[in-house]
Amino acid sequence: MERFGEKLRALREGHNLSIRQLAANLGISSHSHIVNLEAGRKKPSLDLILKICDLFAVTPNQLLLDSEDL
Repeated sequence: MERFGEKLRALREGHNLSIRQLAANLGISSHSHIVNLEAGRKKPSLDLILKICDLFAVTPNQLLLDSEDL
């Protein structure tokens, strides 16, 4: 889970989304939450993990396990 923020940033940038666009797509009112997730300062909720997986068509294992690549 240490690479979660790195993976989230890679997915966001790979889909040409700004931080604000990603927050809006995930139903998050404050883009600063995404900033904190990407920086590793906050951990995602299970609900948010599932939304991210659905949005980017990745599995929870790909997103959460450091040994798994995207």
